Amino acid sequence: MGKRSSRRAPAHDTTVQYLFPNETPWDPLGEPSRDKSYVKKVRPYSEAQRALLDAIDGYGMVLALGPAGTGKTYLSIAKAVEALEAGRVGRILLCRPAIEAGESLGFLPGDVEQKLAPYLRPLYDALTDRLGGKRLKMMLADGTIEIAPVAYMRGCTLNNSFIVIDEAQNCTYGQLKMLLTRLGWHSTMVLTGDPDQSDLLPGISGFAEIARRLDVLEGVAVVQLSESDVVRHPLVASILSVI
Repeated sequence: MGKRSSRRAPAHDTTVQYLFPNETPWDPLGEPSRDKSYVKKVRPYSEAQRALLDAIDGYGMVLALGPAGTGKTYLSIAKAVEALEAGRVGRILLCRPAIEAGESLGFLPGDVEQKLAPYLRPLYDALTDRLGGKRLKMMLADGTIEIAPVAYMRGCTLNNSFIVIDEAQNCTYGQLKMLLTRLGWHSTMVLTGDPDQSDLLPGISGFAEIARRLDVLEGVAVVQLSESDVVRHPLVASILSVI
């Protein structure tokens, strides 16, 4: 007993060699702890992100183009929730093309919302982060937040709404034209996507061409983000620069 009690665990080495010595050590949660109070307004981490937030505040239609991890979807969702909480819109509409990234999921059971759930996971995650799981479920149940596949949007007029069309690079030119013309009174529409990561056949995606054509209109903002705006692991920006 004496020998066992006298044994002590070796002291931990406090000298840590970071992979990125010139930067703050990366935290997979983004913050020291996930258990923190709700932050009502998001803070941009780059000038391009600030330009995106300002564009959403000042324009009825915004197109955000940029590589993965630049915060396009999250910032759009955050501004949608902000507008809903402030009473500037009456509902949030989420739309995302149901395109698999190189593999087929096959037949999915359930109603439309359940079938689209795997494709809308990033949007759900952002909404949960801003609203909490319980409030999100309530708003989905009462229709305050709606999920709509691209095919169901034809013929709709979206008034008093904040519309987020995510992964727009997986929409054809005709689909985007149809979606853009759904915009109604007192509404804001934000389209996000990366033209370099389309899962459609080459030449089928219409996002880059739509952005080029709309850039000349005064009432539309086209915001371009780059690798320098990536807010994921520092390696993501490096990977995007070589592949």
